Amino acid sequence: MTSLLSGAARRLLLASLAGAASLLPLATAVPAATAGAMPPPVRPEDRGDHLTVVVRHAGAGRDGTYELSCHPGAGRHPDVAGACRELDTNTRWGRDPFAPVDPGALCIPLYGGPATAHVTGVWAGRPVDASYDRSDGCQIERWDRMVPLLPRAGA
Repeated sequence: MTSLLSGAARRLLLASLAGAASLLPLATAVPAATAGAMPPPVRPEDRGDHLTVVVRHAGAGRDGTYELSCHPGAGRHPDVAGACRELDTNTRWGRDPFAPVDPGALCIPLYGGPATAHVTGVWAGRPVDASYDRSDGCQIERWDRMVPLLPRAGA
């Protein structure tokens, strides 16, 4: 197929089309802004990270239900700042900080006590529904990685 436009004319036409296309977002945004349009309401999932932690059988002063919000930090948790900081430290792109122990993992048969925890909510824009216990070495290590979100054993 042969072109009816010369090389220079074709480049000029393409440059003009690209320039017009780059103005399209501005053209569509300006009328809404000038019309006094309100932004959409803030959804609960847009308010930052929010978790509910239920701890059982960890001992006096550690059992209970704790609410934690991060970014900004708030809630009824014994260490809001520390829990948010630890969660931020454990959060990596492509990895779930609440992931269960790999089913094929070799774990030391070590009992860490009857404590259990259940964490639900939203973290880094993703839903969380994670259960914790201290039934073997792998589960103990997974729990300890979440201190102070979860209470320190024996503390």
